[in-house]
This record gives sequence, structure tokens and C-alpha cells, in this order.
Amino acid sequence: MKNRSDSVYSVSRLTKIYPGKNTPANDEISFEVKQGEIFGLLGDNGAGKSTLVKQMANLLRPTGGNVSLYGQPLQEDPLLVPRYVGYMPQTARTLNSLTVSEALYFTSHLRGCSRQESKREQERLLQLWDLKDIRTELCSRLSGGQQRMLQLATAMAGRPPILILDEPTNELSPQRRRHVWETLRAENSERGTTIIFITHDAIEAEKIIQQVGIMHKARLVALGKPSNLKKQLDQQLRLELRFQPDSPPDLPPGLQPQELAEDHWMVRLERHQVEAALSGLDLSRIDDFQLNSATLEDLYLHYT
Repeated sequence: MKNRSDSVYSVSRLTKIYPGKNTPANDEISFEVKQGEIFGLLGDNGAGKSTLVKQMANLLRPTGGNVSLYGQPLQEDPLLVPRYVGYMPQTARTLNSLTVSEALYFTSHLRGCSRQESKREQERLLQLWDLKDIRTELCSRLSGGQQRMLQLATAMAGRPPILILDEPTNELSPQRRRHVWETLRAENSERGTTIIFITHDAIEAEKIIQQVGIMHKARLVALGKPSNLKKQLDQQLRLELRFQPDSPPDLPPGLQPQELAEDHWMVRLERHQVEAALSGLDLSRIDDFQLNSATLEDLYLHYT
């Protein structure tokens, strides 16, 4: 077992240009992921996040640059990724002809577990991801949320030391999203599993991210610990306001709200604006308000 300071993945000047395209999907991206790290990738649609993780999963060949896993270039050994990595794509149809139980059993078996071990893995994952009630259902008949939970379960089948997850909480209810983040955090802390994931949900992901890469227009525009990156926004605060939808509050001059919902606004403030902003609000038209320091979402919006 490698210690937590070792690099798991090393990505060097990685470039991908799809046939017929003039602009790269990934443009000279370089970073490392350490053993036992939770690494989050944020970025707008089309930024190149899925292209990047597909190359890390050895499903796409780079146009330039390289990806190494435990110091070995992926192209040198086609079994390197299957040996160490559980990959969860955005969509997966390869399991559609199997039942939920069969998908978990055969994935575990293909990853080297014996028949008995595969049975134990099957039961563990059915319990862990709350799939027991649909164990005999065909994968093709599952709802979007159920398919997402099954994809997470199959990625973890056989306990690979590395997980790569593309939008793991997409299409999930708030309760299931919370369960996903709690389970991944436990997997990391208890087993030292290295977790790399893409998400658009910066607020929830902030609870577990240890390192973050922010992508914009095919390039990696920020990389580091969220706490270090947020120091660049240390003068910014976010004021969240909740109110009756038919009676939004009037804001002091110069403040522009971002509408999070019809009854929920977010306003970005510099620290010197706070006193004037709060004193200028008619609190009788506000049900609740919160004033917080900058979040990972603010950091993401700052760079993109």
C-alpha cells in the first residue's frame, strides 16, 4: 500500500482535439492527484471535464501530453485502469440486460473477487446504497435516480483503491445527495480511497473536497485547496435573502441580486458594504437572511 503522500495520477500537458474540431476539448492540462485525496473538478458545461476524466480512465486517447497512474503511462498497460480504478460515467447502458444484483455480482467477479467474495460484495453494496428493494429489477427499468445509485455501487464493487465519478449526484433527491457525500467521505476516511469526481453542485461538494480543479474553456484555471484559493475572495461575503414570492424586498442602490429561486436571492457584498446593505433593507419584507463568507461556489463563479 502506498502512503498518502504518493501521487496516484499525474496528468502532464494533456490535450484532446476531437476529429473535425478546431478548438481543443482539453488544452495542456497538468496536475497531480495524491494517494487518499478527494479531488473535485468544477466547471461550466463544455469546459472539458468529462473529456478529461475519460482520458484518465483510458477511454480516450490524448492528442498530446500524457496521463500516468502510479507512475506508469496508461497506454503501456490496458489493464492498469481496470486493476485500480472504479469509473462511473454520466450514462451507462452496458448493464441494461442484467438485474441489479447480477450487475453488482458480475462487476465484483470481473474485478478479481472469488464467487463467495462477489456474493458478499453484492450484499454489502445493496445495503450501502439502499438497493435491496429493487435487487431483482432489470437495470433498464430503473428510474434515473436508481440508475445513479446503481452506477455508484458498481463503481465501488470489488473495493478499487481509486474512484472516478462523473456527476455522481446528478438526478438525485436532496436526501440521496446527502447520502452520497456522506458515503464517499466515509469510504475515503475509513479505507483511504482516492476519489476524483466531477460536479456542478459546488455548495454540497465543498463538504468533502480536499483539492479542487476549476476548468473553463478547456483549460485548468485554478488548482489547490479550497481554503487557499478562497483567500483571493477574502473581502467578499454572500448575503442570502428569503421572502414571500409576491413581495420581494427593495435593495439599496448598487446591489444586484442573483435569483436562486422565486423566493430566494443571493447578493455578493464587499465587507465595507455590509453595514449599509443591512441598514437599508426593510426587514418586515424578509422572512430570513444569512450572511456568510465566500463559498466554493463563489470561487467557481469568480474563475468562470
